[in-house]
Amino acid sequence: MNADSADSTAIRKGLNGVVADTTAISKVNPETNSLLYRGYPVPELAATQPLEAVAHLLWTGELPDPDQLAEATAHERSHRTLAPQVRAAIDSLPVTCHPMDSVRTAVSVLGALDPSAADSSPEAELEKARTLFAQLPAVIAYEQRRRRHGGPTEPIAPREDLDYSQNLLWMTFGEEAPAAVVDAFRISMVLYAEHSFNASTFTARVITSTLSDLHSAVAGAIGALKGPLHGGANEAVMHTFDELGIRPEESEAEAKQRAKAWMEDALAQKKKVMGFGHRVYKHGDSRVPTMKQAMDAMIAHFERPEILGLYNGLEQAMDEAKGIKPNLDYPAGPTYHLMGFDTEMFTPLFIAARVTGWTAHVMEQRAENALIRPLSEYVGPEERHVPGA
Repeated sequence: MNADSADSTAIRKGLNGVVADTTAISKVNPETNSLLYRGYPVPELAATQPLEAVAHLLWTGELPDPDQLAEATAHERSHRTLAPQVRAAIDSLPVTCHPMDSVRTAVSVLGALDPSAADSSPEAELEKARTLFAQLPAVIAYEQRRRRHGGPTEPIAPREDLDYSQNLLWMTFGEEAPAAVVDAFRISMVLYAEHSFNASTFTARVITSTLSDLHSAVAGAIGALKGPLHGGANEAVMHTFDELGIRPEESEAEAKQRAKAWMEDALAQKKKVMGFGHRVYKHGDSRVPTMKQAMDAMIAHFERPEILGLYNGLEQAMDEAKGIKPNLDYPAGPTYHLMGFDTEMFTPLFIAARVTGWTAHVMEQRAENALIRPLSEYVGPEERHVPGA
């Protein structure tokens, strides 16, 4: 055993069960099947708060009063326009690359353009977090439009009379979304905003612990989120639906029967089906009931009962065979599909919300920093020498 592992007592693959640090930002309690942001139950926040208020809560520790919310809203609306260099960087990338590559690149450019990039004071970090939060919807909306249209196209200018959720939908689709769609989208953003020391958040904290800058930490987090075992799962859910075949003319019952048969066959072949199970929750993802309600609202709004049939068929077959419950990505994928988002844009939408949690953790890590540097146990060859040396 080498010096790096001299003080270790057990190897926890994937850091499973390891408590790496303390946090006051969010708490996942698998025993009570609950998630709290700064002490507030997330379903309550999703039912009552705009995303701007939840962002303020994550960054500062408290929900804003009316004056603070007005100031936060005004700040977000005044920082939505992208610099030409950011759009040029996106345009330089092939439309065949994944949208996550475009968003990651845009964040790097935004960091390079930020004159306060090297300022790690709490005031500067909060300003960078707020500005990045405001700019990401323009990146995401432009990326969907250039991809859907087969190449670069003129972006739709943001509107300062629309809130965060309304404006992202406006810039993406070029029309004001119905209230039901806006509300379902807002709920999804609140649910995705934060989730303790998940892979991307921990990545951001590791990068911050080296005293790197906030934009680098977020770019690294985006890289972690791109993986299908983390944020990419919401895309994978829709790929499952596509493999099944979405048939708008089909009844809910017919779709459910077909989905159950597909899942039973997939499990018999030991095929991995994304959107089910969670590393932390033992009794099902606490965010699913709230997101499922939002999905149900979209199914009713767009009159697409076959989507519900596919959803329920897959869920029931998995539960009967394995007792494994859905995670947040399972209802989120079909919800975004019904809204009109391209499947590859689902994980970038995750970023639009999770950037609030990431940057809250960056600031928390910075406040009481210790370099994150775990040990390892060497299992390679023993010391040996080059012939003739």
